[in-house]
Amino acid sequence: MNTQNNIGVPLAERMRPTNLDTYLGQTHLVGPQAVLKSAVENETLPSMILWGPPGVGKTTLARILAEKVKLPFYQLSAINSGVKEVRDVIAKAKSGGMFAGKSILFIDEIHRFSKSQQDSLLGAVEQGWVTLIGATTENPSFEVIPALRSRCQIYVLEPLTHDELLSLINKAVAEDEILQKREIEIVETDAMMRASGGDARRLLNILEMVVQSTPGKVSVTNARVKELIQNNVAGYDKGGEAHYDIISAFIKSIRSSDPNAAVYYLARMVEGGEDPKFIARRMLIAASEDIGNANPTALVLATSTFQAVQMIGWPEARIILSQCAVYLATSPKSNASYMAIGTAQQLVKETGDLPVPLHLRNAPTELMGKLGYGKGYAYDHNAEGGFSSQECMPEQLIGHKLYEPGNNAREENLRQYLRTVWQSKYGY
Repeated sequence: MNTQNNIGVPLAERMRPTNLDTYLGQTHLVGPQAVLKSAVENETLPSMILWGPPGVGKTTLARILAEKVKLPFYQLSAINSGVKEVRDVIAKAKSGGMFAGKSILFIDEIHRFSKSQQDSLLGAVEQGWVTLIGATTENPSFEVIPALRSRCQIYVLEPLTHDELLSLINKAVAEDEILQKREIEIVETDAMMRASGGDARRLLNILEMVVQSTPGKVSVTNARVKELIQNNVAGYDKGGEAHYDIISAFIKSIRSSDPNAAVYYLARMVEGGEDPKFIARRMLIAASEDIGNANPTALVLATSTFQAVQMIGWPEARIILSQCAVYLATSPKSNASYMAIGTAQQLVKETGDLPVPLHLRNAPTELMGKLGYGKGYAYDHNAEGGFSSQECMPEQLIGHKLYEPGNNAREENLRQYLRTVWQSKYGY
């Protein structure tokens, strides 16, 4: 490596691996007998989507794979490329002489492409004019159109482990020709690890910043890193994968009746600048889906919380959200109503549009009355005990039970009531 030529080149770029032997992590993809290692050895590289968090080597892996199979490599970024740029590359690939139809098109942050932009890739991938490698930090299930997903293999890149990141630090200090000229002692790494969030590129940038800002001997300590990095922003992107992971963990903590975990994940969202209305909306859903009639007041409190945060906003809204989260987490749980509507919807799909019993139909016209619409309807309020026992299901579904009360005190009372009025009809 020519040190003079690398002046001004960031450390992360200088340390970028150029072959699979020096590639860090992802042994499930590139280790011995792993799928991508075998693919390049057999020269059968498929179109693929590389999905993983930032700084785990998606771009590097794409470059290495292209180099390994000795094919022309075109790279586009979805941030500043559109349909025109995609078509230009495809045209070049089709007219590439001996490499016609054998080029690799790498698109970084492919999730940022619109549907029409992703559509522009379909023909080229389908016809084999290019081997597509897309890189994304977002779940392809949501961000890549189904037609493109069906033409690509999805490979998940795992976060780098603590040991892998530590080895990267030591490798940079020992092998980078510019860092070798400095006396560097790695005393502590905790602050670097936390600030990097597992992103190898960010980790090397932090190390380089510490070295460049320190004259003479460099001692990398937690205190020095914290001094240089004033804002250790939590790994939370309101439009990204962490957004969905953390809200999922928040709701599942409420469902698990763990107020401690619920408030912790709430704090992650608060510190990440999440929209308080988004959090309140999700608690509204949880109040009905996970608590339901085991404690109907939960839905009332969740509704009041949503209204309150609209009026209050940050930072005070965090108190209201915390109160609601704790209340929901400590409430008895029932998903009986949620299961009932799901079962009912499936029954509708299976049985179609069954006719409504005549006695339940509306009869706004004389003709409908003559046809029997509404005839025989029993007005329950006029019946003894306010219960008529009339049949309300379509004839084909008589006796079909959709609602099963939950295992909690309040819904046990509902079960007793239904058993009393319907006797053995529904098996309550």
